[in-house]
Amino acid sequence: MSTLLQPYNERMMEVLLHIQRNLDGDLSPERLSEIACFSVAHFHRTFKGMIGESLKEHVRRLRLERAAYKLCYTDLSVMDIALDARFESSETFSRAFKKRFKVPPSEYRGKSREMISPEGNGKIHYSPEPSVKGFKMDESPLQCEVDIRIREETRVAFIRHIGSYYDVMKAWDRLCSWGIGLDLLSESTEYLGLCYDDPDITPEGKIRYDACLSCQSEEDAPADIGFQIIPGGKYAVTTYYGAYSGLHDAYRELYGKWLPSSGYQIKNSLVSFEKYIKTSDDINSDDVVTEIWLGVY
Repeated sequence: MSTLLQPYNERMMEVLLHIQRNLDGDLSPERLSEIACFSVAHFHRTFKGMIGESLKEHVRRLRLERAAYKLCYTDLSVMDIALDARFESSETFSRAFKKRFKVPPSEYRGKSREMISPEGNGKIHYSPEPSVKGFKMDESPLQCEVDIRIREETRVAFIRHIGSYYDVMKAWDRLCSWGIGLDLLSESTEYLGLCYDDPDITPEGKIRYDACLSCQSEEDAPADIGFQIIPGGKYAVTTYYGAYSGLHDAYRELYGKWLPSSGYQIKNSLVSFEKYIKTSDDINSDDVVTEIWLGVY
């Protein structure tokens, strides 16, 4: 990659991280162009050229995907979720949601809850006016074991991957080759994957994932490698044993069964991440150990 592109990549990486962390904050072109050190006009052209969608499309899509997540995992009303997604009415929200997900919000909520039920038969249903009549909880036993752990903030070097979670090995090969070249890897190195998107919601081509290596300081790095801090704090941690293809079900178990009965709330400012304890080049290998970390309070 040309060294001429490095300042642009670094600036845009800062913008993307800021958007993800501040979906409810000031995401005006003026604020973001200031972060990127571009004029507003140049920022719009540069953003769309590098990201593949306009700033407005990007922010709107992320807010709609967050709304879909809340429809699935919370009992907030559609109106509250619409307002949270910066729509002025539930009608305009419903039209935008249906255009994005092919079904209206209420139908999406019902179908998504049917999908996360282990038997797929819709034991949990949503109603704008909930009633205990006919309400039946899923009483199947919790399969995962969850620990609450406190961790310090962690500085990491990372490479952003956009696309299927099954295609992240290229990012890892690139990152580890760089780390080995600088003799940065040791027994204490943590291998972490920041998982920003739910593949049930986000199109495969838009899924965001950061392959991360823990490091003590910011080393000289090419343009495709950045640095960030994974915040410290309280996390719920479950250990998954088996092929990566089963990780999605482990997430559903953690979010859909453990969390509602745990007494904890999701800390939205902390992205969930995976810590790779034992890995394999074969994504279908059962001889793999992965921890899932979920920020809670």
